[in-house]
Amino acid sequence: MRTHRQKRWRLKPSADPEIISRLVNERCTPVAAALLAQRGLEDPSSASVYFRPTLEQLHDPFLMADMQVAVERIERALGDNERIMVYGDYDVDGTTAVALVYSFLSRFTGNLSFYIPDRYTEGYGISFQGIDKAVSEGAGLIIALDCGIKAVDKVAYASERGVDMIICDHHRPGDELPKAVAVLDPKRADCPYPYKELSGCGIGFKLVQGLAQRNEIPQSEIETLLDLVAVSTACDIVPVTGENRVLTHFGLKQVNHDPRPGIKAMMQMANVKRRLGVSELVFTIGPRINAAGRIEHGRLAVELLLARDQEQADQIGLRVDGNNTARQELDKSITESALERFATDEGLREAWSTVVFDAGWHKGVIGIVASRLIEQYYRPTVVLTESQGKAVGSARSVKGFDVYEAINACSDLLDQFGGHMYAAGLTMPLANVDAFRARFDEIVRATLDPALRMPEEEVDAEVSFQEIDPALARILHHMEPFGPGNMKPVLMTRGVVDTGQARIVGEDHLKCCLRMAGGRGPSFDAIAFRHGPHLDLLKSGAPFSVIYTLEENEWNGRRSLQLNIKDLKPEVQDVFVNEPGLRAEATA
Repeated sequence: MRTHRQKRWRLKPSADPEIISRLVNERCTPVAAALLAQRGLEDPSSASVYFRPTLEQLHDPFLMADMQVAVERIERALGDNERIMVYGDYDVDGTTAVALVYSFLSRFTGNLSFYIPDRYTEGYGISFQGIDKAVSEGAGLIIALDCGIKAVDKVAYASERGVDMIICDHHRPGDELPKAVAVLDPKRADCPYPYKELSGCGIGFKLVQGLAQRNEIPQSEIETLLDLVAVSTACDIVPVTGENRVLTHFGLKQVNHDPRPGIKAMMQMANVKRRLGVSELVFTIGPRINAAGRIEHGRLAVELLLARDQEQADQIGLRVDGNNTARQELDKSITESALERFATDEGLREAWSTVVFDAGWHKGVIGIVASRLIEQYYRPTVVLTESQGKAVGSARSVKGFDVYEAINACSDLLDQFGGHMYAAGLTMPLANVDAFRARFDEIVRATLDPALRMPEEEVDAEVSFQEIDPALARILHHMEPFGPGNMKPVLMTRGVVDTGQARIVGEDHLKCCLRMAGGRGPSFDAIAFRHGPHLDLLKSGAPFSVIYTLEENEWNGRRSLQLNIKDLKPEVQDVFVNEPGLRAEATA
């Protein structure tokens, strides 16, 4: 049984009461109105737009800098029957983007190829090897997706070899843009495109949308590509707001009602029998696509997504699923190996950070292992292994701590590094691992707010069980798709007790039925994953506070509301870290 981690609870700021009152009507209760107001909705008309996404809400693709040039260059290549290479990264965002653009262009030309770099021999992004491959094929144009915004030297190399490039990226540019034919990236300082948070596949869709619009191809003919955009948006953890929310809404409809053969094959392998939302894409489809690049090669994922019939998709799907099983086994064994270090290494236990190294660990899963270690020991984490005579690693962080800046402070010990606030990659001489471990921990101790050493749960609203009813559940359903920027609301209720049914199910999950103390109002079935250690509290009969999301549960054709418990605390404790007089270390 796992050790249950203590958590801090933080109540989000309340919305303006005037705004809430404007939103309340016969179908929108005060609780629902408060949740909508928290999301920036200020009146019934904005709420109506939020609840009813339409494809007409998508922005004109030609608002994006260089879109006109990109479309014209592709049209020229198609008109001249010039060979085009579609190039993308080996992760979910890159492979879905390649599948999307390739499948659209294949309607108009057979003089087309795609290229995914090898994770281990080429690494992330555009490679000289990939450009050489384009030259050997006779390609005159490379469309690079989900990468390339900082590939100044690679783009120059391609130009010298007579190959034009169109960059479609969503990462932040460096000081200098590559001298490509076109650079599509809303994060360019000079790009007027109104929405900045598209995924790499989302940028690819805007390019296709531009081509379709320019050539009077009905939008209905490209809507079938939105399942790929939904997968990439979910798995690349970009905000599910604005245009992304519209794209994901319609992409999920495609996934759930008419999935392409490759996605259907992965759903079958994962034994999915329910409607998929963003989190299901993240945990069922994403790992299988990623596993191809981690274990075998990312091009296998593209082949699966491009499969034209179910028989072909099922055959490739078996290989991809086998890769995912191998990835899971590696993930589990390496995580267990890393956790064993804590039992024997007092210095590691007492540190404020986790830095572990083993030359035999598989490079393809160390990022996953870093995330697993944070689940158990909540602190900035770096997992290192050996590759080509160097120590290579993946870093992951805790909420509120910039791991990229901490690694940057160790840059004199490193050969190279890159990433962002919550995830980074790094390479160093093997001889520097111990020095890096010591320096990194010093920096974490000096810069990590002690309060951030405990995971935090944000709570949207405090409610009583009397305020939970099917009407609120319907409102929550219409707030989907959920994801970053539009997370599923987390509710909190004080003074609840178990009705006497609390028990452990599975390994250490808690199944119970809750009601308000004193017998007021309705009772609700509840599940609390990995909260087995709280069984004694529930059996004691003492009231407690609970935070949860509201779900609809279907069993034998009957629908009921169920609480998915995220955490609970004895009633004698302070609840929120932003309540007066609360000390973070007092929470449990």
